[in-house]
Amino acid sequence: MAHPKSRISKQRKRKRRTHKKATPPQVAICKTTGEPHLYHRAYWHEGSMYYKGQVVIQADEDLD
Repeated sequence: MAHPKSRISKQRKRKRRTHKKATPPQVAICKTTGEPHLYHRAYWHEGSMYYKGQVVIQADEDLD
């Protein structure tokens, strides 16, 4: 089994880890619907699915 030759101090360990950060996702606002959504993702709005401002899946209104 591998063992470290000497102990890594807390300060040295934390200096190495300072660059690892979680970044918030980029959110776009659709020009057609005004709905916020993630980039390059289809999203639902009022029963229809949109992608790049165009309807991909139309909502079925007559489901009686």
